[in-house]
Amino acid sequence: MSRGKRKVTVIKAKKNLPGSLRQGKISKRKVAAYARVSTDSDEQLNSYEAQISYYTDYIKRRNDWEFAGLYTDEGISGLNAKKREGFQTMIDDALNGKIDLIITKSVSRFARNTVDTLTYVRKLKEKQVEVYFEKENIFTLDSKGELLITIMSSLAQEESRSISENVTWGIRKQFSDGKVMMPYKSVLGFRKGENGLPEIVPEEAKIVRYIYQLFMKGMTPYGIAKRLEEENILSPTGKEKWYGSTVASILRNEKYRGSALLQKKYTVDFLTKKQKVNEGEVQQYYVEDSHPAIIDPEEFDLVQAEYSRRESLETYYSNSTPYSTKLICGDCGAFYGSKVWHSNTKYKRTVWQCNDKFKLKEKCSTPHLYEAEIQESFVKALSLLLADKEKLLVHCRELKDELTDCSQEEARLQELSQEMEVVAEMISRIVNENATQALDQVDYQKRYDMQVSRYESLQAEFEETQCAIEDKNHQSSILSGFMFAIFDSDILPIKFSNTLWMGTVDTVTVESDSTLLYRFKDGSEISLTIPGRN
Repeated sequence: MSRGKRKVTVIKAKKNLPGSLRQGKISKRKVAAYARVSTDSDEQLNSYEAQISYYTDYIKRRNDWEFAGLYTDEGISGLNAKKREGFQTMIDDALNGKIDLIITKSVSRFARNTVDTLTYVRKLKEKQVEVYFEKENIFTLDSKGELLITIMSSLAQEESRSISENVTWGIRKQFSDGKVMMPYKSVLGFRKGENGLPEIVPEEAKIVRYIYQLFMKGMTPYGIAKRLEEENILSPTGKEKWYGSTVASILRNEKYRGSALLQKKYTVDFLTKKQKVNEGEVQQYYVEDSHPAIIDPEEFDLVQAEYSRRESLETYYSNSTPYSTKLICGDCGAFYGSKVWHSNTKYKRTVWQCNDKFKLKEKCSTPHLYEAEIQESFVKALSLLLADKEKLLVHCRELKDELTDCSQEEARLQELSQEMEVVAEMISRIVNENATQALDQVDYQKRYDMQVSRYESLQAEFEETQCAIEDKNHQSSILSGFMFAIFDSDILPIKFSNTLWMGTVDTVTVESDSTLLYRFKDGSEISLTIPGRN
């Protein structure tokens, strides 16, 4: 067989006629339009109305086009196509054969996310559905279409990133200037004033103060929520239903004391708009006296100290009296709880006794207590504590000054941060050196491990120092609440109150000889015996 010139036969491509021509007739292309505006401002809404009018007339003017509908989304960002109902309906209709051509103003109106744009264009292309981007003059079934779309979508995506970063910068600049922004529709007690700053809504502020009072009476957030529902008090969003989490957020929100912690959350991804609780990844700002306070700052600190105390308990706090988790059995260390004696008789009485009194092999010998005895002993113990009120006040102020001075810890944090940066750079250099040069791997590993160990040691000290600062702040809040309860109000003659009890008493240990050891929040201890028990 000759191995000369090879014979090549050209097999020509088939000319596929549109289905309408194969059927011997010419049908019009089914053309739809898509319009979207990304904000709800008046200017953008006018643009939105203009787009609707324009595309309706534009399609109907063509004799070879059949109007297949106008799909719209109003006030929705184009960054993620999944949230646009009009867009999704249009894509579904196109894939189901109801649309042959989609007309839209530009790539950025269709989607500002490259992945979304190309994904949907390719899906439509498989079904021979074309998209025309009027501004860029791109037809997606054209051979140049996909390349141009990729370029234009990338530019649009970068534009979105730039806008997002500019918005984020603007917000953070406001934060650094101490300007407070509130979601007024979901924050009880405040509204936006004429000057743009928060102002108090008196009727709602009463509800906030009521919530704080109930909490200091010993009630849980869940119990408070139920009480508010029973009293037909509406939630911050105007609903009849209250949740314990809503009450907890009100009790923990520093805005009620007239301060603002800014940037509690931050945006992780500008495309998805996903947010994350700020755990130190992004700088925060704490602004004092940023707006009028509904709750006195010292009272707010008192509530925070009590909230933290309950969270730190090894047992679940579920009671609704101020004595819960305050009275401790001197025999076994368990908390006292309320018990009802003779519940079905006229001698019915509520007493407090050790919760584990009968649970151990040997019954606890600590006595039961009546509420009146608890209150009377507290008044007596507090009177003894305040015998030299001026001396106590000086002691508290000195202790508070010591707790609020974190200058040494903060200086050490700065030093540690700088050292960690240096070590991190050294680790990076070692890794890069090993990647570009032939090093002895035993020596490399030794150097690498040594620097990593050094970094981890610095990091551990950094976290310990942060914890030390947080602990000081926590102790300072407890002391502030103690001082508020005693010194910021006229309590003479001393009378029992839930606020006074919760604000001053840390624990009361009940001994078997009916002695009560009061430990107050300033560290003082006073011991006394219940009259008539011995």
